Amino acid sequence: MRNVPQSELNNLEALLLNTSGNVPLHNRFRALFTLKALKSDQAVHIISKGFRDPSALLKHELAYCLGQMKNAVALSTLEFVLTNEQEDPMVRHEAAEAMGAISSASSIPILKKYLDDSNRTVRETCEIALAKIEWDNSEEGQRHRSSSSDEPQSYTSVDPAPPTSGLLSGRSKPGTAAQSSVEELRDKLLDRQLPLFERYRAMFALRNIGTPAAVDALAAGFSDDSALFKHEIAFVFGQLLSPHSVPALLQILQDSQESDMVRHEAAEALGGIATPEVLPYLKEYMTREDAPVVVKESCQVALDMYEYENSDQFQYANGLDATQLTEAVSA
Repeated sequence: MRNVPQSELNNLEALLLNTSGNVPLHNRFRALFTLKALKSDQAVHIISKGFRDPSALLKHELAYCLGQMKNAVALSTLEFVLTNEQEDPMVRHEAAEAMGAISSASSIPILKKYLDDSNRTVRETCEIALAKIEWDNSEEGQRHRSSSSDEPQSYTSVDPAPPTSGLLSGRSKPGTAAQSSVEELRDKLLDRQLPLFERYRAMFALRNIGTPAAVDALAAGFSDDSALFKHEIAFVFGQLLSPHSVPALLQILQDSQESDMVRHEAAEALGGIATPEVLPYLKEYMTREDAPVVVKESCQVALDMYEYENSDQFQYANGLDATQLTEAVSA
């Protein structure tokens, strides 16, 4: 991406931080993802200012983007968010996960400190982030980095755990071998005796297989009692964009007993899949009086994603230069 003039960065900052007071949430998200694509120190500083916002959904997304940028300049902000015990746990969890994505050894002490946090989601995220940093620095992790650098990647995200070994690149072809792998990975995914990091590895291996059988295996994980685990499955469905996952995601969105963070991720996944049957549900839960704020806001963002998926736009935001993005979100 080209160097972005200061005036355009100022425009993006004004959009993200809603300095005018009338920028719709989904347009703020578009500005955020353009800043994420820049990966510069200045973009990190702009994104970091957004943690003053009252929206837990937005702050959660800010933390996610800082992790995906893999810029160590963000670590001080992420540590501040994690240590703020008055912050929404969904935001604190995402800060810890982002530290795992950046994978700096300097984050190990603070992550270890919060392994006994009062909130289960925060505890579990710190556990996974620590395992991710350890794996990145292991022989297996180093081999994976050197081998994957020359291979085309189906997914460009920095995941909280690598796929299970042997299924690290691309999608498996349908057939007996792939089906056997799905069954083995499903067993691993659902085995609550295993560390969460290993179960996550099975989750991302199933994502990479991507068949309907793999989707069914992932959906079985929604029976787990960990909100963190279920929210990650919904996120993976948002990456897969498989219509086969829509029934499971709709069930999660409509379940008032389910955790807000799981329902929010289901809503955004549905917006990305963007098949016609999801539209009335997104519209309903954006306005339902009994829906949690984070679910309503997620449906608003998901509707914007739905409109994009059914339009002729080239990319949602990531990859547009700042001028194009400013024009898009100001329209």
